[in-house]
Amino acid sequence: MQESIKSSLSTTINKNQGGAIHLPDDGRAVAIEVRHLVKTFGKHEAVKDVSFTIGKGEIFGLLGPNGAGKSTTINMMCGYLQPASGDVSVNGRSLASHMREVKRIIGVVPQEIALYKDLNSLENLEFFGKIYGLSKKECRQRAEQLLHLVGLYERRKDAIETFSGGMQRRINIAVGLINNPDFLMMDEPTVGVDPQSREHIFSTIEQIRDQGTTLLYTTHYMEEAERLCDRIAIMDEGQIIALGTLEQLLALRDQRQQVQRPHGLQELFIQLTGKTLRD
Repeated sequence: MQESIKSSLSTTINKNQGGAIHLPDDGRAVAIEVRHLVKTFGKHEAVKDVSFTIGKGEIFGLLGPNGAGKSTTINMMCGYLQPASGDVSVNGRSLASHMREVKRIIGVVPQEIALYKDLNSLENLEFFGKIYGLSKKECRQRAEQLLHLVGLYERRKDAIETFSGGMQRRINIAVGLINNPDFLMMDEPTVGVDPQSREHIFSTIEQIRDQGTTLLYTTHYMEEAERLCDRIAIMDEGQIIALGTLEQLLALRDQRQQVQRPHGLQELFIQLTGKTLRD
């Protein structure tokens, strides 16, 4: 069944199409172009000719089981890893040829907490602001603005080590926004947080989107992708195997095999990627 469902994705599948570019179909201008990314580690090809676009102001979901190639793709998109081939453009600027310029207009919220726990939240934000070349005054203004955004201004002078996991996640998001990026990549930003913190993070993401920021969002929680993402790409074995809006993905079926429409994104995800554990 898994292979027959995959074969029905003729309009959204990336596999065997030479890394076809899938454009947003809602009239958005293209902000991000990922073109033919390939990454190998020894003999293992972790990312295999991946291509897609993200529209300006779009929340683009990148889903897949462990080991699918999502984090490797993100690491190439933000310049942490050099691709074997391919390129990424942000607002028309090539990462390969304008690395420093592009890095100034992108932000990254990593899956791991990337904070100095002996510093307070204000000091953390000011530290990362200085890395981006903000003046002392700009650092303070931007840090205070972001602390209000993530709901932690009143705790700005408390050490990060005293914060709950959800609070640290919110500061992690604020750090990713310190340079006021045009494009923000968020790698599983709600891992291990309580429902209240998750809801606050959702609200923050929607505010960021409403301010015109383009986002790439990865998660293992299918309900998050259903709620937040304008379009969703499902990745497995280093390739994009399906891409479209939630409604487009759920409408996919193999008429010849009479595969029933999945009841939700999680069911489709399992149908496409299988039930084998990915540890």
